[in-house]
Amino acid sequence: MNENPRENPNDGPGPWGGRPVPAPQYGQYISGSNGGAGGPHQGGPHDPTRGPQPPQRHGGPGMQRRRRGGGMPVSWTIIGVCVAVWGLQWLVYAITPYNLASILGYAPVLTTSEPWRMLTSGFVHSMPSPIHLLLNMYTLYLFGRMLEPLLGSWRMLVLFILSVLGGSLGVLLLGQPNVLVIGASGGVFGLFGALFIFMRHFKRSITPIVVLIVINLAFGFLVGGIAWQAHVGGLIVGGLVSLAMLPGLRNRG
Repeated sequence: MNENPRENPNDGPGPWGGRPVPAPQYGQYISGSNGGAGGPHQGGPHDPTRGPQPPQRHGGPGMQRRRRGGGMPVSWTIIGVCVAVWGLQWLVYAITPYNLASILGYAPVLTTSEPWRMLTSGFVHSMPSPIHLLLNMYTLYLFGRMLEPLLGSWRMLVLFILSVLGGSLGVLLLGQPNVLVIGASGGVFGLFGALFIFMRHFKRSITPIVVLIVINLAFGFLVGGIAWQAHVGGLIVGGLVSLAMLPGLRNRG
């Protein structure tokens, strides 16, 4: 069971009277005992990618046929945006007293007044270590390479955006009202859910992706400072969105 640290006044102005609410990010806590650029990280990376990986190169007819074009412009764009935002976080922290994570992160208590945070939180990552960003982006690259040639650019974009929102919805329904979360893990777990649906549909073994999902979900429950609610929300929404996309995939030439 995750426990949240107390507020740290050294973390810079936040949305609640100049003191950000410390919260589990999708990967790690924003604030820690020493303050600084987002505070020292508590908990570890949440997206291990060294586990069994699902076969994708020699999929069924649908998987094989849809690989034409082979590009992944949406995946690369999302990666580029996340990296650029992380750089902007450093710039804002260096020249202002503000922490961009506390400005763009999402907490359920802010849903009515600032609903856009449900989306922007998916493009902000923890500081000062780049591990949170690198793990999310590497996983996004791996799964984007599998899914975007199959889905096409627009479906890939819709899947990721709705999965990020699904992650925030999971935090809204299952998380603490004043806990601020950041990170792309909701979107990444949505890709997990989509790959599970597509591998079942194309009659491929689902064991590797099930093992990967179970490991990542367990990591979120067992390691402190991880918003498992976002993982669950993104996974469910990603699976539902991919189910809705199946008829369109069958109708593609």
